[in-house]
Amino acid sequence: MATLMTQTTNGNSLLELQQVTRYYGKGAKRFMAVRGVDLRIQPGEFVCLLGPSGCGKSTLLRVITGLNPTSEGQILYKGQLVTGVNPHATIVFQTFALYPWLTVQQNVEVALKARGVPEAERRKKADQLLDKVGLDGFEGAYPRELSGGMRQKCGFARAMAVEPELLCLDEPFSALDVLSAEALRGELLELWLSKSIPTQAILMVTHNIEEAVLLADRVVVMGKDPGHVIADVPVTLHHPRQRKDTAFQALVDKVYALVAGRTAPEAVTLGAAPGSGQAAKLPAATINRLAGLVEKVNEEGGQHALYRLTEDLRLELDDVLPIVEAAEVMGFATVDQGDIKLTGLGQAFADASIIARKEILAGRVLRLPTIRWIYETLQKDDNQRIAEDYFIDQLQNDFGEYARDQLDTAVDWARYAELFAYDERSGELFLDEDESAK
Repeated sequence: MATLMTQTTNGNSLLELQQVTRYYGKGAKRFMAVRGVDLRIQPGEFVCLLGPSGCGKSTLLRVITGLNPTSEGQILYKGQLVTGVNPHATIVFQTFALYPWLTVQQNVEVALKARGVPEAERRKKADQLLDKVGLDGFEGAYPRELSGGMRQKCGFARAMAVEPELLCLDEPFSALDVLSAEALRGELLELWLSKSIPTQAILMVTHNIEEAVLLADRVVVMGKDPGHVIADVPVTLHHPRQRKDTAFQALVDKVYALVAGRTAPEAVTLGAAPGSGQAAKLPAATINRLAGLVEKVNEEGGQHALYRLTEDLRLELDDVLPIVEAAEVMGFATVDQGDIKLTGLGQAFADASIIARKEILAGRVLRLPTIRWIYETLQKDDNQRIAEDYFIDQLQNDFGEYARDQLDTAVDWARYAELFAYDERSGELFLDEDESAK
């Protein structure tokens, strides 16, 4: 149960986060999801939290609704300190989260039943909500009988049944096909703008920049390692918003520039070797995707706008950003003001033969401290074969739960460059035969 305590704050914010930090684990294996987040939401606002995977968007949403406690900092709701579950907020997840053994009607009623609402009243309210979201006639259907879009509509109706003042949405359209997602976005916006729902504010997590600019009054951009707020961008465009409008595209481009940032100095980009506490993550991108991106930018004359790149490659932001980061790490490209530009080395890689590309990559990946550390460790071993568990244990000190992913990426890159590889049968990393012969 939530506890609300009187607390003085400035302004008339509905929700206020003050230096909120959330971490998991202890000691060397402690993973910090978000750190020092300040955020205010006013009544009447539709706010989107936007950023790459791993920046703590969903973690922050769970902390705000009280599903997870804060590790440091505090959350104020209407000026009062909140601990535990916030009774004035509710959340809609991307995976629908419906009870499969209950009908649509029963799924909407379940939250009202938990609050002790009499049967006749909750049935009437559920009927009204289902009609409002376009599910009239499907009251007796089970979730398995519905399309993805209809299941999510049911999730919206259930969330709104308790008349939340703050409606939190965790990537509610990401599990839907393109047409269903577009239709549901329009219906949600219609309900919100027409004030057909009692909600005072909406806070939505998304990784889709166009979606954020299409719906929100403000876009809060987050960065990662650990999650933190980079910028708070107001969206002053009138509804209905048109994607092809110059002002819309300019704002999308601005947000892309904030999310992608600009290429950092090499010492920052590369980081230090594992065990130092300053190791940099390898971007989760395959070499094939990296090569495809470099080739695409090269075809465009060596420079391309990032927002156009996602459209041209038909990839989401979360798919494109790691590939762009990989291009930066390799020294193949730089990023500034929302544009990616190939370096001379990047252009040489794009034009090179398969063999020449391997030679270029071999030199580039050995600059990366994590890969160089694995390579040198294997060189020192008598058999030049070491169990993967050894490397995972060492990497956990820097990367925690992402240690396995980091090792997989390192092996993928090193295998392409013919430095070292992985034996699935024995669970060992080993030097490439050509390398061990040197």
